[in-house]
Amino acid sequence: MSSNYKLNHTDSLGNGDANSLRSNPENAFSDLNSLAQSEKAVEELLIQQTPMQASDDHLIEFSEALRTVAKALRGSAEGKALAQAEAAEWKRRYELERSKNLDLLRQAPLNEEANSMEMDHIAKSPRLHVPENGKSARYALERICAHEVLQDCEPNSPIGSNNKLKRKASFKLSWGCKGQANDQHKKDIVSFESGNITTADRSSKQISLTWETSPQNVLIFTKPKSTSVQVLSVEMVRWLREQKGLNVYVEPRVKAELLSESSSFDFVQTWEDDKEISLLHPKVDLVITLGGDGTVLWAASMFKGPVPPIVPFSMGSLGFMTPFHSEQYRECLEAVLKGPLSITLRHRLQCHIIRDKARHDYETEENMLVLNEVTIDRGITSFLTNLECYCDNSFVTCVQGDGLILSTTSGSTAYSLAAGGSMVHPQVPGILFTPICPHSLSFRPLILPDHVTVRVQVPFNSRSSAWVSFDGKGRKQLEAGDALVCSMAPWPVSTACQVESTNDFLRSIHDGLHWNLRKTQSSDGPRET
Repeated sequence: MSSNYKLNHTDSLGNGDANSLRSNPENAFSDLNSLAQSEKAVEELLIQQTPMQASDDHLIEFSEALRTVAKALRGSAEGKALAQAEAAEWKRRYELERSKNLDLLRQAPLNEEANSMEMDHIAKSPRLHVPENGKSARYALERICAHEVLQDCEPNSPIGSNNKLKRKASFKLSWGCKGQANDQHKKDIVSFESGNITTADRSSKQISLTWETSPQNVLIFTKPKSTSVQVLSVEMVRWLREQKGLNVYVEPRVKAELLSESSSFDFVQTWEDDKEISLLHPKVDLVITLGGDGTVLWAASMFKGPVPPIVPFSMGSLGFMTPFHSEQYRECLEAVLKGPLSITLRHRLQCHIIRDKARHDYETEENMLVLNEVTIDRGITSFLTNLECYCDNSFVTCVQGDGLILSTTSGSTAYSLAAGGSMVHPQVPGILFTPICPHSLSFRPLILPDHVTVRVQVPFNSRSSAWVSFDGKGRKQLEAGDALVCSMAPWPVSTACQVESTNDFLRSIHDGLHWNLRKTQSSDGPRET
């Protein structure tokens, strides 16, 4: 008889740490104080050292070792507190939104029966569960639904000037496999029975989006300086308004182009400043892009949190993310608005920089969200980059070469592919770790799981600084001691599929890259006997 035992899923935090964080949210900050005191002790020890001569190599190495210990203490405190802060913020946002929804339903001039139905609907909505390990809440939902009643905070703003009370179109996502629908996403993929470990279900399935209420607001992003795109946008905006009765939002540049075409486009809505951009997600039910993959990247970058479903039309060069053809836009949009539609959940990376000169552990720069990749390179210097890489505080390697690419699986067909990385299906959860021209014959690319946190640091003994860019934009310099921290963002980008996710992916690499295209071997010749 086999012995009985139990498997538990764990992460970088132990059970004791997780329980202490839940029972007392201030434990992480007390740990920070203790670690800060340890780091301060190390710094005082460095100050007390007698002035070192340039020739005293041993003391120099000892000093560098002490500095490395101090930085390790700081990194440990930062990672632990960041996880706790993220979990607390998710819980606070959900409770606040739920409270607002209930208040609005009580105040709305609805009849008693309708009000009762709405209250029951909200009460039965899936509750946002904050995982015990402090990781992203995206793993905790067994089913994803959208039910939001929204009150315009600024009735004078261009975005919210029409309706004071709006209902965002609600939808649900369901997971299915081989054409069989399944309303519940099974996140436990390993089962244990009679002493045997078996795979209970697959981690990724084809995802289907079904509208529960009809979309009312559509946001259109277009490729700039393209005559064909401008002509199509004029025709599409008019069709969406006159034939489908939808509210249309566009960028300020596009609205100016439409008004120059005809004054009848005064119904089109837009925004004026960055503050109003943050209000896009509560207003918009659907996003349409006219362009290439770059237009999809631009549309995704406008949303610093959740992203509405995107319908990308191919009017660019390659188009790994744009399966729809602009010639049949009416038929495509009819099917999308009617639903259900297959979608691809494209994961994003969440990145931030920790400066060595920061006075406090939490003095970090603004978070950056990337859909393709974050690139660390040597810039204009002729020296090799010297980058220390850690995965959940475990040392990975030291990169010496032209740089490093941390890519999503959606970005596996972009810069990472050119640097020798593998092509990966976009719904495979993972982080691609791809070196750029490494000065080593054995340095091969890696694919890391999606739950890890990757930290890339410029060591103090580096000969030069490094440069980091996010989806090819927002280039910043990394000095000695600076670190870049990357993890999977909790807000994926959902793009509509023409057929289904796998079919669209394979067709894109066949059409865009001519993958494995060669002449078929002739059947006329010698055969095995």
